[in-house]
Order: sequence, then C-alpha cells, then structure tokens
Amino acid sequence: MLALPVALPAPGLRAASSRRLTALSLNEDPNHFFFSRADRRIDRPLLEAWVDQYADTQVRELILCVNAMRTAFASKQWTPFWDGYDPSGPDDQPLFAALPEASRKTYRRWIHAAWRMNQDGLDHFAVWMARARRKGMSPWISMRMNDLHDVDNERHPLHSEFWKAHPELRRVPYRGEMRDKALDFGRAEVRDYSFRLIEEMAQRWDFDGLELDWMRHGFHFAPGCEAEGREHLNAFMLRVRRRLNRRIRLGVRVPSRPETALRLGMDAVEWARSGAVDFVTPTNFWRTVDTAMPVALWRRLLPENCTLAAGLELGLNPHPASRGVGGRPFQTNSLETVRGAAAAYLEQGADRIYLFNYMDRDTAIEDLQNYPALLGECGRLETLRGKPRRHVVTYQDTWAPGEARAFALPVEARPGNWTAFRLLTGPVERAPRIRLGLSEKPEGWQVRVNGVLAHYGGEETVRPGPDVPCYCFDLPDGGMMRAGENVIDILPATNAVIHWVEVGWQGR
Repeated sequence: MLALPVALPAPGLRAASSRRLTALSLNEDPNHFFFSRADRRIDRPLLEAWVDQYADTQVRELILCVNAMRTAFASKQWTPFWDGYDPSGPDDQPLFAALPEASRKTYRRWIHAAWRMNQDGLDHFAVWMARARRKGMSPWISMRMNDLHDVDNERHPLHSEFWKAHPELRRVPYRGEMRDKALDFGRAEVRDYSFRLIEEMAQRWDFDGLELDWMRHGFHFAPGCEAEGREHLNAFMLRVRRRLNRRIRLGVRVPSRPETALRLGMDAVEWARSGAVDFVTPTNFWRTVDTAMPVALWRRLLPENCTLAAGLELGLNPHPASRGVGGRPFQTNSLETVRGAAAAYLEQGADRIYLFNYMDRDTAIEDLQNYPALLGECGRLETLRGKPRRHVVTYQDTWAPGEARAFALPVEARPGNWTAFRLLTGPVERAPRIRLGLSEKPEGWQVRVNGVLAHYGGEETVRPGPDVPCYCFDLPDGGMMRAGENVIDILPATNAVIHWVEVGWQGR
C-alpha cells in the first residue's frame, strides 16, 4: 500500500509538466452519437464529419467509449445494445417492455440507429480511429468497468445478460442501493469477464490507447474488502498491460483524491509506478466538476513519464442539495467556468484537460454556441490568458464507505463570525471579481481576498449561477491575487445563508 505524504506540495507546483505540451482529451460516450443522430441513416460521411469537428482544435486524444453494461459494437463476448431487438416488432416488444410507455420510442430510435448501422456493415469505431489519425489526433477506446445506469429497473434494456444472470456476483447482494448492484471485482469471474472484452477489442481494432474507466460507476468491492480488492486490481492492471502491445498506452479514470482512490481499491499511483499505466485521470463522478482536485499532489505522486489529465465533469453545482438558476437541480458548465477549471489545473501541473460528457449536442455545455471556442482554448494556458474565466467553489462527489464527507457550502453566516473559502484560481489576471450567492443582501459585509478589502459592486445575474441573488465585490487590480490558490474571507453584518462563491476574471 502506498503511504501518502503528510505535507502537501506548494500550490503553484508544476513539476515536470511545465516542460510538456498540454492539450485536451475528449470522451464520447457509447450511445450519444446514435441518440443524437437517430433521425437519419448513419453512413461513413456522417461518421467522418463527427470526427472532423475536433480536427485542428486542441483535442489530442479522441477517446471513444465502447460500452456501458452492453457494447456499442457487435461484441462476441458481451451483449450488444441491440441484442434482442426486433426491428419489425412493436414498441412494447420484450426488449422495451420494462420501460415506461413514454420512453419506449426514444430508446427504440437510438437502438434502431445502432442496429441498422451494424446491419449496413459499418464499424463506426474503426472508421473513427482511422479518421482521427488522418486528422492528426490520437484514437483511444474507453471501457466502462462497472456501469450502473438504470439498475433500479432490473429488466431495463441497457442491462447485460451476464449481470442479469449473476446476482450473486454483485458487490453487496444483501442491499438494494444503486452502487450495491455493481459487479464485485473481488470475484475472479468478474475480472475474467472484463478481461475477455479487453482481449476482443485488442484483436478487433488498432488503437493508440486503452482507457479503463473505473469511475463508471466507481464502486467495485464490498465495504471493508477494498484492501484485498486493491491487490486484485493491481494484478489485473498488470495482466492487461501484458496483453497489450507495448505501443498501446494504458490509461485509467479514478476518484479525484488519491486517498479516496486507495480506499476504494484503485491504487493508480502504484499502477503508474509499476509501469502498467501511463495516463491517469483523477475526476469527480457526475454531478459537478471538482474545482479543488489536488492536481499538484497527483503530479508529485505520479512518475514523471505518466501523463496526468485533470478530469472535468459537465455539471457545475456547489453542493449536493444545490439548485441553479431557475431552480434547476442540475446545471452545466459554460465556456467561462471551463476556462477557470482548466487554467487552475494547467497551472498546477496537469498535462491534459479531460472533457467527460462534453458532447456536441444534447449532453453539452450551458452555452453550446461556444463549443468551438472551448475546444480551441481550454487545453493550454497561453490560449486562456486574457480571456474571461470563472472559478466556482464546488465539492468532491465520491467517497469510500465510511470516509468523512465535507462540503464548503452552504454556510449559515452570522454577524461577527469570519468564514473563509480557498479557491484554486490559476495564473493572475486583471480585474478580479468575487461573487456570492446569498439569501439576503450583504449590507455592511466585509469581503477580503488574501486580506485585502474588496468593494461592494451590487447585484449581478450569472449563468450558470445560484438560485438566489448573486452579489459582486471588486478588487481594484490583480496585484493582491496570487497564482495558484487564493483565500476569500467574509465577515457578515447580517444573518444570511451563503449558497455560492466564486472568483471571476473579467478578461482584457
């Protein structure tokens, strides 16, 4: 077991990454393409056009997810999405019978699109890989190791025959919560089942890298069995490494904190140090981007030759019960908030900004018209300089069983009591602005940044933003801000609840 250092590295530490060319990695999920193109017949020009939108951008690795519980290709080892589908049958045919009537047509449309493409003899992953190389990108495939979408419905069409046939192989068979229904990687049958798909893919395609996505859905062992499970996964990762051609890189997605990853059985540092893995992506799970990931610590722990990718989830939500503008329970990042997270993590030493769920439609950023700008700017510090960006306080959304959970927000602010927030803000720019989402107007409040008093600037509406009024405080210039981390101190003069905290740069 790896012992973590007690002392954290300096906030501005960039280690060996400062000498590397940084870029974006982009993940396309296994059914988004079919779902978003279900109104047309998929052909080679349509497939190539999808790849072409990422050419001549900062996307270096185009990472193609091939599966959930079922596969998005005609696998001989796992159940394909369209297995059991009758194209001439009714909407309530057995494959869709367990779905609510209102959603059957939606599922049928995208499964039919995938089925018809396969009937036409098109292997979209092969087409995409060849086109990506032709356009100067590196084609990867991504395998979700334990997908749990819709497991509350045991007969859902997304579920594999293996999962349905083997309830005894589930992580916690005596409970019924979603994560309990994950397959238990402490069982050799589960590891072998996953390895068979890896072998099939290695024989089927010519790809530059294989990513094992341990964050879908992130829980792989029974509670209390993670230490033993960690040894199983260490051996499994070496087994995968031996199976692959040495030219093929091996990557992983793991929890955002090294200690949480260890406690869940995912020793990514050991995987990298053993030579099994050379691409590590710490990340949140789903609901929000984690804007406080210890990227500098990850950089110190990982070998110099290991690529460190900072994983950005699509959501932007400050705490588990938060609501966004208009009462939305879930809101997504915008170009400016992605710029903020990217700048902070690149400054901390990340080699890649990894975009997960940042698709070209449907599942997409708040301001989709800015998607091309995001792809052209957010992988390098030099192309982010001088651009408006926002750094928002969010939270870590994945913990090991029994691990303490902590959220910076919401806070009950009381007169006379100081409250502090620490934000990763990356390089210093001019005209910083602090925004607070508050239940009451901050009359007479003090807001200081690194001890320097900010001036009240009035109410402002931002999107994405909180479902309460947002008030801004301005600093005269950026001289009191520091590259890396900055601390906001707040002394309220009245009672209020703080729901939202951010630092924004206005740009030039």
